[in-house]
Parts: sequence; C-alpha cells; structure tokens
Amino acid sequence: MNDVKLLKPKVVVLGAGSLFFGRQSIWQMVTSPYLNNGTLALVDTDEARLAKLLKLARMVAEEQGVRLTVEGSTDRRDVLKDADFVVLSFAKDTVKYRGIDCAVSEKYGIRMCSGDTIGPGGIFRAMRELPVIMECVRDIEEICPDAWVINYINPSAVHGIALSRYAPSLKSFALCDGLHMPHVKRNYLKRAGIIADAKEYTEDVAGRFDFRIAGVNHFTWLLKAEFDGRDVAPLIAESLRRAAETGTDGGDRGAKAAHNDAIGYELYNVFGYVPTCVAHTKEYLRYWQGLGKTVEPIPQLHIWETEERYKRHDAMWKQVDDFVSGGRPISEYRTAFGPDHATDIIENMVGGLGKPYYINTLNRGAVSNMNGDAFLELCCEVTLDGVKPLPVGEMPRGIRGMQELVLDTHELTAEAVVERSFAKLRRAMMTDPLVNSIGDADNIIKELLEQEREALPSWWYE
Repeated sequence: MNDVKLLKPKVVVLGAGSLFFGRQSIWQMVTSPYLNNGTLALVDTDEARLAKLLKLARMVAEEQGVRLTVEGSTDRRDVLKDADFVVLSFAKDTVKYRGIDCAVSEKYGIRMCSGDTIGPGGIFRAMRELPVIMECVRDIEEICPDAWVINYINPSAVHGIALSRYAPSLKSFALCDGLHMPHVKRNYLKRAGIIADAKEYTEDVAGRFDFRIAGVNHFTWLLKAEFDGRDVAPLIAESLRRAAETGTDGGDRGAKAAHNDAIGYELYNVFGYVPTCVAHTKEYLRYWQGLGKTVEPIPQLHIWETEERYKRHDAMWKQVDDFVSGGRPISEYRTAFGPDHATDIIENMVGGLGKPYYINTLNRGAVSNMNGDAFLELCCEVTLDGVKPLPVGEMPRGIRGMQELVLDTHELTAEAVVERSFAKLRRAMMTDPLVNSIGDADNIIKELLEQEREALPSWWYE
C-alpha cells in the first residue's frame, strides 16, 4: 500500500445487511479521522436492505460533514477494485438455518444454545457459508490481491483456517467481537475490584494489569491476571460466584446468557482458570448436555431461540428505518452506536496507532506448547506490515487437550467443505466433542442435508 491509499483507505463490507456489523461500520467510518476521508463500499445481495444502508451511510456522513465516499452494489466485483480492506460479514437466512440445526440436533440429544461454531450447527454453518467465502476469495485474489481480508463470519476459526490454508497469498485474519479491546481488559479490572467504573480506567492502570487470554475462538481462557504482580484471578472468579447467586436463566437475553456466571465459576473450580466466553464455551462442553445421571445444580443448556432472534432483527431494522425515514433525527446516530471491533482494528492499522487487539490467527509460538499453525484467538500487534501474536506461555493440561479436539474438528470441517469431501464431513462430525453416537451423527447429517438443501451447494447431493 502506498501513502496515498493510507490517507484515503477503501473498506469493502461484503454482507452490509448483517446488522450487527453494518450499522457500526458506518459509525466508525464516519467518526474516525483516519477513515472518514476514504471510501466505504457496501455490498449485499438484498437490494432493498442495501439501499437502506447506503442511504443511512450517506445521511450520517453528510450530517457529520465528512468527505467519506459511499459506494454500493449487489455485485462485489463492482466495488472490489482498489480495496485496502475487505470485511466478510454475510450470513443468508442464518436465524432460520441455525434454528433447523439446533432442532434436529436436539432430537438426537445434542443441545446448542448458539449453534454456529461447534456441534452439528457449527459444521453445517460452515457448509453454508464457507463455499461463498471461497468464491469471494477468488475474486479478491483477482481484483485486489493486496487487500487485507477480515473474516467476521462464524464459525470464525473454521473460516480463518480455510483462508490461511487455501488462500495463503492473501493477508487475512478472523475476528470475533467477544474480546474487543480495551473493553475486555476493563471488564476484568472491574471484576477484580481494581476499578469501580470506566472512569477509573486509565493507561497507567491498564499498564499495571498483565492479563493473557488464549484459546480457540469461543473457547478462550484467562491464563494470567496479575495487577502489580499480584494474582487477581481468584478475585475475578469470586465475582462470578457472587453474580451467580443472583443470576437468572438468561431472561430476555436468551439461551446464550443462561447461567453463565455459575458455569464460569464451576469451570474455574475444575480447571483453575476462568473461561472468557462462557456464552459459547458452555456449548463446547458435554457437562450441560443433560447426559448425566446425577441432578446437577446448573441445568442443561437452553436451546437457541429462533423466534426471539427474528424479533431482535426486526427491532434493529426498525431502528434503521427510523433514521432513514427521518422518524429519528440522524444527529442521534452518533450516540446510538459506537465503535466496532473490525473497524477499530482497521483504524489502528491505517493510523499506525500501535494498539493491541485480539484476533484469530496462526499461533506462531505464542502458546508455547501448541503447534505453530494452531489457529487461536490471541492478543496481537496488528499493523499494515502484518500480524504478530504476543507471548502467552503454556496452555494448561486438560484445557489444552480440549483445545486440540476442537481444532481437529474445525480443521476437518474446513477440509471437508473446501475439498468437497463427504468422508471428511463425517469424520469432522465424529470428532466433534458434542457427538456421542455414530448412528445419531449419521442421522443428523442426513436430516440436515434434507432440510437445508436450498442453502447448501449441489455437490453434497451428487
């Protein structure tokens, strides 16, 4: 990249209709002085949704008085030229198909509260999304081979593995917003009682807090937490225990929120380390699948709630409609939203700000007792020159073994999809930590292939 491009970076969002990212990307591209002289190109196959977001982006840019150029197309090839960053953020009918994944799996005794990363849900979501990702990759290789490719689609690790293995010439990494810095660091300082609120979070306080998180995406653990050299991990765990006493079953926050503090504290008791993404991690483990003979104080997992998710998406689109129609002043957009993990990182790279971020990338020795090509979520220096994972130390026994099993499942899934191999698809399913029966797994594959035919490539049926 040359200096001219850095002054006017071009960010292409493939899947702008993905509301969890599309709205925040507009906020960041307009607000950041490092980005708002550049170009935001929005791509979505749904013309109506794309038109709304394009209008919204232009309204916000005009209201803020910035020179951001806003482009859009239903065909990604129209806007990829000269891209500096391409963010993959699409998921067609994901609520519907995650619901199918979870319902069929539950029929065979596998309970998933999210259903998009591990278990049959994670495998089949990759089967739906990864072929499209690889089509995008081929266009990027042809049209803008120097662009950074940022995957924001679950299962993030599976797709990141595929990008690193099957498109090695591209600069790529994968993201999940669960460990967004500095919020995650501030959260653990609050849990440890070091600070009471965000106002007390300063560079001095942050610099005195040595914390290290690592693991496969959605299966990460707090491996070190020291403030001024004192271990504060027990204080963080104690905060989970106290919160669990008044915790609920998730309420209106849904299945992913149910009993997280209690589960986090229970896992700390067993393994000696705090899990950092309990809403997903609990789904990676067999303990809350309802298979035990003893009545446990923490009940089995709640199942992904399809109808509630539809309601949330409708509410988010109504919010967009209110801004676009003038029902809500566009001047309120800046306070209604905030920075996003992906565009924070892009801003950091373009501006050379030197901030560390958690991304999913190759280990390269950061976790000393795992392979260099293990695809892990790690704190990294992320610059235009590349990604450098920061040292972590060893992954503890027990946790490391579970990490390797998850990685094997993810790697087999990526291989199965890209190589179009039914044998590897079946092998991935049998390796998955939630699967307990070969016969049940075969039936899950059969039924999901039948029910999701419209969303899956034809080669699975040949």
